[in-house]
Amino acid sequence: MTDTLRPVQTTADGTAAPDAPDSPQKLKRSIGVVGGTLLTLSCVTPASTLFVVVPDLFGSLGTATALTIAIGSLLCIAVAFCYSELGTLIPSAGGEYAMVSTLAGRLAGWLVFVLSLLVVMIVPPVIAMGTADYLAPVVHLDPSLAGAGVMLLATLAGLLDLRANAWITGIFLVLEVIAAAVVAVLGFAHAERGPGSLVSMQVAGADGRPDTVTALLVVSGLAIALFVTQGFSTAVYLSEELEHPRRTVARTVLATLAISTVIILVPVAAITLGASDLAELTGGDIGSMVTAWSSSAVGTFVSLCVALAIINAGIVMVIQNSRVLFASARDKAWPQPVNDAFARLGRFGSPWVATLAVGVPGAALCFVNLDTLYGVTGVSVTGMYLLVAIAALLARRGAHRHTPAWRMPLWPVVPALLIVVLAYILTQQETAYLLWTGGITAAATLYWALYLRPRRDTRWLVSIPEDAGA
Repeated sequence: MTDTLRPVQTTADGTAAPDAPDSPQKLKRSIGVVGGTLLTLSCVTPASTLFVVVPDLFGSLGTATALTIAIGSLLCIAVAFCYSELGTLIPSAGGEYAMVSTLAGRLAGWLVFVLSLLVVMIVPPVIAMGTADYLAPVVHLDPSLAGAGVMLLATLAGLLDLRANAWITGIFLVLEVIAAAVVAVLGFAHAERGPGSLVSMQVAGADGRPDTVTALLVVSGLAIALFVTQGFSTAVYLSEELEHPRRTVARTVLATLAISTVIILVPVAAITLGASDLAELTGGDIGSMVTAWSSSAVGTFVSLCVALAIINAGIVMVIQNSRVLFASARDKAWPQPVNDAFARLGRFGSPWVATLAVGVPGAALCFVNLDTLYGVTGVSVTGMYLLVAIAALLARRGAHRHTPAWRMPLWPVVPALLIVVLAYILTQQETAYLLWTGGITAAATLYWALYLRPRRDTRWLVSIPEDAGA
């Protein structure tokens, strides 16, 4: 059974209608393309991705890291087309789950919600724990305590007005772009090898000798490469708060993907060329490389910029995640007391209970061993993109064919090819990661079968604001 869209009833000025006390609450539209792009870029958090996630890729892919990220970015263009069309067709704070529920049915929407929740709950504390490493030039902190502090700070910032957060995160974003630019300039200036090394497909083995990076390793690494620029989807989560979403969502998604790819890929190429040898590149200690290329003062500056970037990412991710929980409660995914709490808005217009619900557990997760969660996140992101691509393939049937929305070029070829590629990438992931993600998905399906499906008339009802057009 597919969802029936249930518009939010509003008055002429956009506020909730007084004669509909049980109608879903809606968020206020307060930001344009610039503010949305700043928030979305901050969620991609190019510098923290470069300094926290990319070193793991260097460890397994060596000189093939830049190539793998480039391939992942090309795949993300097709993904961004799907998000842009669906995000303007169904502009809801629910993001992927609202789009997929409406077009592919309630169960598919519920599963994509669970996958997105895995991503948005795990990633912030994982990245936040990297703060301690980059504050080390100034102060030595326990990674778990530092990560928990970042999550709590991000939670407090998430309770503020979204427009204020756009400016806060924009300032931090400038600093992290400067850090990435410094790394790129220094890497290219101290190049030890030619551009051909970017496709040399070598990684340092256990004995220090070069090993060949196989095509299968590159395909396996694509799951993490897709995660590297994954944050462009934040524009869809913010679609209820973007002015004129039919125009601004697509512009924000595509602009963010293009900018973040450049900010991440150029320094990765510079690091690959500038590393003194293959062992140093595979080790992935970018901070040490920067210090070797320049001075300890420059290394400290870059490290502090990265620490600020991580804090910035935490703020935006908490904002994004709280919107997901807010929308799920408004769409009645939980027992009524939980729905009432998560849908409650504070004085600044932010869903304050939902913000606390994602920020405080995130702080607690900083004390949990999360070594395998990068793999789980990669599988979750790939599976989520797969379901979004399926929804995009169904986006032009029935009444949706004539709904005003941004429309991708080369439909239906783009989503059809994307489905095939993403399914193949999933088959190349480690069994343990597939089992973890599959087990969580199975539990979610059980919740659907025992609680949501028997209450289909009162639970899991996707709503879209009535004034979402133009």
